[in-house]
Amino acid sequence: MFTGIVAGRGRVVARRSAGGGAVLEIEAGFALDDPREGESIAVDGVCLTAYRIHGRTFQADLSPETLGRTKLGRLGSGAVVNLERALLPTDRLGGHIVTGHIDCLATVVTRQEQGGYTLFTFTLPERYGRYLIEKGSVAVDGVSLTVNSVAGDRFTVSIIPHSLAATTLSTRQSGDVVNIEVDIVGKYIEKLLSPRLAGDERVKREGVDFGFLASHGYL
Repeated sequence: MFTGIVAGRGRVVARRSAGGGAVLEIEAGFALDDPREGESIAVDGVCLTAYRIHGRTFQADLSPETLGRTKLGRLGSGAVVNLERALLPTDRLGGHIVTGHIDCLATVVTRQEQGGYTLFTFTLPERYGRYLIEKGSVAVDGVSLTVNSVAGDRFTVSIIPHSLAATTLSTRQSGDVVNIEVDIVGKYIEKLLSPRLAGDERVKREGVDFGFLASHGYL
């Protein structure tokens, strides 16, 4: 479990194929205090199991599913990534609940500098757009961000200077691909509601809205 508050950046030192998947060797840009073999570390938002931890360097396996669903399959030696160690029970929840399980990839449509802030517009597969709401949360390459606006398959986020400087978002440009994890709460609500929604003609026509949720006792 993570919060989307990136601890720092790291660099892919080496990559090799292994059993249909791959192995990454990563050097963190910060000290891995009290390292434990088998601990979870989020790499660009992807929860990976770290082993052979020596100093600031660790290795992690990438399964075929991870290679196919995330952008880690595109990373080679020298690539820079966002890193976050797993949440401790005593930590502050400074971002939002992030599982490290990537839902889909998104593409940077535009990047606009607005004073000291940077506004990104992303496009993602349309079926994931329903999990994004204005002022809700989304993890982009493992960074917890607030959604500014949503329209169809596009959404925007505004990046503060600190987040831009501390993460790989500083290097993202139009056409770049990023890992996306939508807020897990919305997915669970949809799953719980699905048996009731299946027979509701209004939902089939109009979808779920605040009126529907209120009339069924959810608000």
